[in-house]
Amino acid sequence: MPQIIILGSGFAGLTALKTLRQQGYRDSITMVSPQPILFYYPSLIWVPAGLRNQQDLTVPLEKLFKRYDIHYHQGSVNKLDPQARLVHLDDGSALSFDALIIATGGRFIKKLPGIEHAFIPCEGYAPVQAYSERLAAMEGGTLAFGFTANPQEPVAVRGGPVFEFLFGIDTLLRTQKRRKNFELVFFNPATEPGKRLGDKAVKALLEEMARLDIRTQLGHKLKGFTATTVQTEGGDFHSDLTLFMPGMTGPAWVSQSNLALSEGGFIKADAHCRVEGFKGIYVAGDAGSYPGPDWMPKQAHLADLQAHAVAMNLMAELQAQPVTQTFKTELICIIDSCNSGMLVYRSPKHTWLTPKSILLHWSKRFFEWYYLRQYR
Repeated sequence: MPQIIILGSGFAGLTALKTLRQQGYRDSITMVSPQPILFYYPSLIWVPAGLRNQQDLTVPLEKLFKRYDIHYHQGSVNKLDPQARLVHLDDGSALSFDALIIATGGRFIKKLPGIEHAFIPCEGYAPVQAYSERLAAMEGGTLAFGFTANPQEPVAVRGGPVFEFLFGIDTLLRTQKRRKNFELVFFNPATEPGKRLGDKAVKALLEEMARLDIRTQLGHKLKGFTATTVQTEGGDFHSDLTLFMPGMTGPAWVSQSNLALSEGGFIKADAHCRVEGFKGIYVAGDAGSYPGPDWMPKQAHLADLQAHAVAMNLMAELQAQPVTQTFKTELICIIDSCNSGMLVYRSPKHTWLTPKSILLHWSKRFFEWYYLRQYR
């Protein structure tokens, strides 16, 4: 009886789990993650406005595991031995596998001096709640918002949420009639931030910043942070509260894994999401580096598409059939501002965006409900 282990209970891990069961796989599946929950990161953008709290975004998975007959092991990966087919965990245990799906996500690069002075939103609820409390207590000041990429792998960036926090907090302050007391600054080392969204989207985003009187600091490499400044090679500027998304790299344990890594530190995969050099080992989501266009995003939607392909390919491999499934490469993003949104879509053949609309804000909220209901 083959033993499948899935590392991670996020978007990719859960999609892989569900797809395996829905395709008729009935043998043992073990899921490993630090907590038996799904945390819905996309809706962190609504925490400062009080539209979401930790309970809203946290989905316990015990009922799902029972429904799909999943063995759950709580823990974090310390090391992977692909030759011995063993996963070593932080509790000292080691789990053996016949097939492995790596869906642990990536991690942020925290090498900039003084980065502890910046709030990194996609690390979880705590930093966003702390940021929200600081903002609520301020009478005025300068708020800085920025992101950067992995210099060794430029696609390893998550900039969309920063745009949403920027526009959402602008909306919040205007609703509170406090906007005149604050200066908002957007900073980025690129001259055209968000380039992978497409030229039209970049132009629209910068025009929206100008319309909302949001100052920009573009085209200068970041040097670091202090409690009151953002430091760049083009000069420092004042910031009373900084929200920043660093570039991404692979999980820390991959250095002990003997797996092939990309220049940016991610697990190298082929077009079928199979880890290079190993049968029966796949990766989906932010932990991997995949062949594709230079705009290919690190986002939940693509993680789901990759995880579906992984499950289909693993089923084929276990049945001694050819591995043929690839994942659809597309970017779908509603850039929300708490009361309206702009839809950006990109595929190898098409790129388009829609004007801002209140309907897109409510569409994003509806999708959150629709997506999470399958796990609640």
